[in-house]
Amino acid sequence: MFDKWLEDNRKVRSIILASMTNEIQKQYDRLDDVPSIMLRMKEVYAVPDWHIRYAAIKAFFGTKMAKELSVQSHGVKMLSLVEKLEHLKAELENDTYIDVILESLPPSYDPFIVNYNMNVLEKSIHELINMLVQYEVTTHKSEPAILVGEPSTSKSKGKRARRWKRKKGKGTAVVATASAGGAPAARRERTKGRLGVLSDRGK
Repeated sequence: MFDKWLEDNRKVRSIILASMTNEIQKQYDRLDDVPSIMLRMKEVYAVPDWHIRYAAIKAFFGTKMAKELSVQSHGVKMLSLVEKLEHLKAELENDTYIDVILESLPPSYDPFIVNYNMNVLEKSIHELINMLVQYEVTTHKSEPAILVGEPSTSKSKGKRARRWKRKKGKGTAVVATASAGGAPAARRERTKGRLGVLSDRGK
């Protein structure tokens, strides 16, 4: 049994050393067993957990919804970052996750953010994403069709005839607007403050 382990160790060690440059081989050639080589490589080349966690936090706080993405796709992207932070034990509160996700939305979602703040809603991240998807569907359905007249060069019965075509216009969602300017702005300031604290913690 021990002889077989020695043979397997020799083969794996040879493969590992063969994959290295000559200069790096010299650093590990004195190590006889594979576990010692792997442990040393981890100590030298592995990225510290705190660095990975800080990079993930920075990516999460810095993500903004792209114009070509639906809010559902953006929500799934943010959710994957949240799950990564949870795996790295970032220890962020649910309110912080919610604040950052709302802050990542474009200005067209300000009415939604105002209503969310005014009603002091406490939702999970999954519930928030579902609400955003419903809001997107509702606002798109409410876009009215505006009739725009274009004069025609042809005449009918001595009078100038007009052709009409439909042109899509942007609808405006009717929402409560009390403190509409203040709520999103206040949330942005609060979120920026949290990013500063988390950045200091990560370093």
